[in-house]
Amino acid sequence: MELSSLLHQLQLSSSSSSSSSSSSPEKPLPSHPRPPITEVLPQLQEKLIGSYKKASDCETTALIGQIEQLFQAADPHWLFSLDSTNQSAGLAAAYGGLAAALIGRAALPLCEPDSGPPPARHYQEVPNRARSVCSALNALLDRLGDWEREGGAARRSLLRSVAPPCWVLAVTHLQVEAWTSSASRQAAARLQGALLRAGGWRDPAHFLMGDEREEEEEEEEEGGRKSRGMLGEILDVLQPELSKDRWQQCEAVKFVFSWSLLQVTRPSLSPLLPRLLPPSLLLSDHYRPENCMLGVRCLHHIVVNTPAAELLQYNRAEVLYQALYKHLYTTEAAVIQVVLSCLLDLLLVLEKPPSSLAPPSPPRRPGRHDDVLRLLLTHMEAEHKVVLRRVYASALPQYIERMGIAVCRHLRRVERVVLGYLEVRDPPEERSRLAMLKVLEETLKNAWPRMDSRVCVLLRCLLRLLLDVSSDSELCDSVRQQLMNRTVCCIKLLDSCSHTVQPLLQQVDSSCVSPAVLSCLATVTTATQR
Repeated sequence: MELSSLLHQLQLSSSSSSSSSSSSPEKPLPSHPRPPITEVLPQLQEKLIGSYKKASDCETTALIGQIEQLFQAADPHWLFSLDSTNQSAGLAAAYGGLAAALIGRAALPLCEPDSGPPPARHYQEVPNRARSVCSALNALLDRLGDWEREGGAARRSLLRSVAPPCWVLAVTHLQVEAWTSSASRQAAARLQGALLRAGGWRDPAHFLMGDEREEEEEEEEEGGRKSRGMLGEILDVLQPELSKDRWQQCEAVKFVFSWSLLQVTRPSLSPLLPRLLPPSLLLSDHYRPENCMLGVRCLHHIVVNTPAAELLQYNRAEVLYQALYKHLYTTEAAVIQVVLSCLLDLLLVLEKPPSSLAPPSPPRRPGRHDDVLRLLLTHMEAEHKVVLRRVYASALPQYIERMGIAVCRHLRRVERVVLGYLEVRDPPEERSRLAMLKVLEETLKNAWPRMDSRVCVLLRCLLRLLLDVSSDSELCDSVRQQLMNRTVCCIKLLDSCSHTVQPLLQQVDSSCVSPAVLSCLATVTTATQR
């Protein structure tokens, strides 16, 4: 369809010809001069906003389709033209307003706070709306890409105005959620690809982070096209919806925020740290496990990709520690797993690891590593749920390794936990037992001078484990071999800690054990080096 016919169909005209148009509305538009784009865009925006309240869904979709045809048929020189009264900032603002009006058509309906995720029927009309809006914005970005050679600074200004809301729309519908369909996800993927092509960005990370600051300054001086990241502009769009009172009303905002944040690495994360921490803490503090886990993952990403000095500034690291530590009292296994992983990296920011202190150094006072390990061991002793036991057991070896010789402060509790977990089967992979054997290995290596008084108890437990594993027909051969090898390794380390192991092993009655166990014990009794 020709541009003049489209403008006539949309009932758009210039202000200079409005009087003649009103007197003869049937008269075709080609007899009048084509209106400037700065007059067309506000009229389109008003029509879109008015259609939300008055027109039906089909009529609004038809209007969006006409806008898409307008972008496809129009010449880029007219779409992005600048005259004496139209500066680049005004043109960018006009396109930004139109993009916001289009995206408002695909906005998700609001939810009731603290009511849980709404049912799928709550979003049944959203996928079709999003598909038509993505298609219209895709056409605009394609035309903007055609204007690449001649746009210059005006094109970059316009792109930075349109890109943030387009990004938010695309990421919102890239997720496999209740408000998306396969068609809307494909449309969102095409919109994201068109956005990256229009700006010359390599991938989403390049879009959000831009080029390095030093290269950017050099290129700007030379008139190049190095771009800075768009994460700040994305946060400007999301900020009103990320407040404490409003973030639960839109289910998509947390996914857009977290997805965008997880694409950004150092050093681009540090300048926006004051704007990234509050929403992440807000999510991590929520009672719903899925929201809490999402917030903790965001906090973990921030901890890993922010210099320690920046986290220590303004007591940020302490705030993060307190927010995470309280989650160790929850009974949600998935939450505890991500919290323990995040704490392991955060503790390195707050204090030096105990294992890094050489023995000649003065005695170290108990710190946050001790607090976390003490609470972890306390919960492990009384825990009976299999899922939680596996989570605790998988995390404990890393904390024991981090403690080094300082594990002696927790030796009695570690011993009780190890003995208790080695006695209980955990089929089919025996992850808890394997992890406890790793804990025992690390403890024997670091606290060997304190092991002489514990030889009888530990050796009895390890021998019983060998017997149980060798006679367990439900275990696969690979898992059985791993358990037996780890057990023998612990017995060898125990033998290195004390001279009483060999006499005790010689008292084993060979008629009561299998040949496989005897073969394992033979490798210990023949070892002479201590």
